[in-house]
This record gives sequence, C-alpha cells and structure tokens, in this order.
Amino acid sequence: MIVFDLRCDGGHVFEAWFGSSGDYADQKARKLLNCPICGDAAIEKAVMAPNVGTKGNKGNRAAATQPPAVPASLPAVPEAERVKRALAELAKAQARVLAESEWVGRGFAREARAIHDGDSDRRSIHGEASLAEVKSLLDDGIGVAPLPLPLIPDDKRN
Repeated sequence: MIVFDLRCDGGHVFEAWFGSSGDYADQKARKLLNCPICGDAAIEKAVMAPNVGTKGNKGNRAAATQPPAVPASLPAVPEAERVKRALAELAKAQARVLAESEWVGRGFAREARAIHDGDSDRRSIHGEASLAEVKSLLDDGIGVAPLPLPLIPDDKRN
C-alpha cells in the first residue's frame, strides 16, 4: 500500500491509500477520485514529506518532526447539513426498498440460492448472511449486496 496527500482545486488536502502509484494513476485517469470534503473531481498530488523511519539507536526525535498537514479549510456547517440530508435521503430510500422486500433472516443465503435456481418464487428479499455465505453466492454468480445502513430486525429491537 502507498499513501498520498491529495489536493482538490478548492484547496482541501486529504490522505488517500492506493495499492501502488499505478493504481493512483489508473483511478485518476478513470475520474474515480473526488475530494471527500467538497466533492471536487479536479485532484492532484499534494507536496508531502516522505515517511522515513528513524534508526532505533538515535533516541527520541519527536521534537524535530513537523506536525501533520492540516486541510486549508475545515468543512463549513452547511457541508455537515448537506451530509445529514444525504444520509436522511439514503435512509428513506433503504426503508422503501425494505418495505417492498421480504425478511428471511438467517436463511438469506439459502433463499437467495433457491430463487436463483428457480426453486423458489422470484422476489426481493433481505436477511443475514455470513461472509463465507456471501462469497459463495457471489462465486456462483448470484448477485447480493449489503444494505448501505445498519438494520435491526424487528424481533431484535428493544
């Protein structure tokens, strides 16, 4: 993994991790990079100091190190409100989807496979599955996806 400090045209500096510098170049070329603060897609590498470890016998050099880079400006309150509204809309959309699907609980993987194989009626379902079950479904070409927001089943609510 490699870490870069990136900067948008709005002056926001943020940290991003990539598998390699080639991954960064590929994602930039495909316009997959956006500023997490303002959403700007005009992203460039920011100037950054290399992360070089000190020798173990050199003592404490913490006083000689520079403080971490701080973004040019912090997100304004309206940004927080925009995020809050977006999450509220996402929650409403998820609620609509859940209202139109059937809760199958821990039997999700089994029921998804039965629907895929034609052994059960085709319908929207939601439920719980282990990571191994999800991997098995995906390996078999059965499309599943996690809900964007956590869900507490009715039988587990206080």
